Amino acid sequence: MSFFSNEAVNRLNLHSGIQTLAQEAGGIFILVFLLRAGVPAPLVLCSMAAMTAGRFILRPFVLPFARRFGLRATLVLGTVLEAAVFPILPFVQGVDGAFLAVVLVSPVGSVLYWTCYHAYFAAVGDAEHRGGQVAVRTALMALIGVVAPLLGAWALAAGGPWLAFPAAGVVQVLAAAPLLGAPRVAVAHEAPGGFRAARFGAALMACDGIFAGGYHYVWQVALFIALGQSFTAYGGAMALAALAGSVFSLWIGRHIDAGRGRSAIVIAFAIAAGVLLLRGVSLGSPWLAVAANALGALVVAVWIPALMAPIYNLAKASPCPLRFSVATEGGWDIGCGASCLAGAAIVAGGATYAAPILIGLAGAVMAFTLLWRRYGRLEAAPARRG
Repeated sequence: MSFFSNEAVNRLNLHSGIQTLAQEAGGIFILVFLLRAGVPAPLVLCSMAAMTAGRFILRPFVLPFARRFGLRATLVLGTVLEAAVFPILPFVQGVDGAFLAVVLVSPVGSVLYWTCYHAYFAAVGDAEHRGGQVAVRTALMALIGVVAPLLGAWALAAGGPWLAFPAAGVVQVLAAAPLLGAPRVAVAHEAPGGFRAARFGAALMACDGIFAGGYHYVWQVALFIALGQSFTAYGGAMALAALAGSVFSLWIGRHIDAGRGRSAIVIAFAIAAGVLLLRGVSLGSPWLAVAANALGALVVAVWIPALMAPIYNLAKASPCPLRFSVATEGGWDIGCGASCLAGAAIVAGGATYAAPILIGLAGAVMAFTLLWRRYGRLEAAPARRG
């Protein structure tokens, strides 16, 4: 497959695999661990919104730092700092100082990591193989996601948070190793129009943030409650979900690279909307909730390549991929934070989790509309040239 020929992307995908091991064995348990530690569910969702707000506030500092030290070095630092939250988690006992520390510390590594990760992937990837390169990454992450939640659940059951979270932190630090031999990417000191070029991308990522708030974060809390707040059952459900979608992402990526982006997003949206609706009605039955969670792997498999392929290509073509990423990640923070806050308010008002989960559907509809127009222009361009 020609999209394996880029060594820098291969290194980045290997890094993503190790990063996924840390996040799927530790990161996906953070919100549900806070719930189990005595933090009320609405406040758990508010904490997620607060962490995205922290990322948004800190994001302007990423650009001068990356200009001084380079994109790769900043990405390595962000990778290491992503581990800082894990040693704090075992100290949380309800709404206390440790809980506040989690909310304050988490955005520091996250804002450096994700802003630079997307900019770096955009800079070193190939436009003609972008769908395949994103799909390979998604499939690798899905395969690792089969094992990692089971390891995390076992560690929490066998050794508690003092074993599970520090171990995840060590793996997170090790994820920096493949990046050390990757090419350096400089950040321009001046890039006229760099932020203006990201307007479409920022709008699209804001829609994805709204989708993620309901689809990922509200759902994590709702699923954990539906499964009796069992770490083992929750980890098993996440592993089953990863197994369901590891191959399908490769197919969708090749579909995009072949110039059939519109059909890819129709498939992605149909699956996303269907699974969201199923999740909304499944919470009364643990087995139905597990099935809805497993089907969610298909959403990740098709949604991420369809969404991120144009984002990365636009970033690479922009005056500065990092400035582009600052804008798009800021859009995601706004969308996700608003979605989580809305979900917290709905749950605090006594409603079921179905309504805040379905908030994600609004984000999916808006993202589909933007992507339909974008892929339509791309598919029409060859015909006009012909």
